[in-house]
Amino acid sequence: MGLNTPSETAADLIVGPTDQGMVRIYITGEGVDLPMDFDPDDAEAIAEELMAAAATVRGQKGNGKS
Repeated sequence: MGLNTPSETAADLIVGPTDQGMVRIYITGEGVDLPMDFDPDDAEAIAEELMAAAATVRGQKGNGKS
C-alpha cells in the first residue's frame, strides 16, 4: 500500500501533548493501536510537512487536476 492507494480502512486520530513533554500522534482502529511520540521540534517538522502537502493539493485542484 502506498500514498496513492485507496483504502476503506477506518481509524481514529488523536494528537496532543503527553505528561512527559512529548507530542503524541495516536492512531486506533480495528486491529490497530499505534501511539507515536515526537519531541516538539520533530512534531513541528511533521506539521510543516502536512501543511506543505495540503498546499500542494490545493494548488492541484486550482489547476484542473484531481
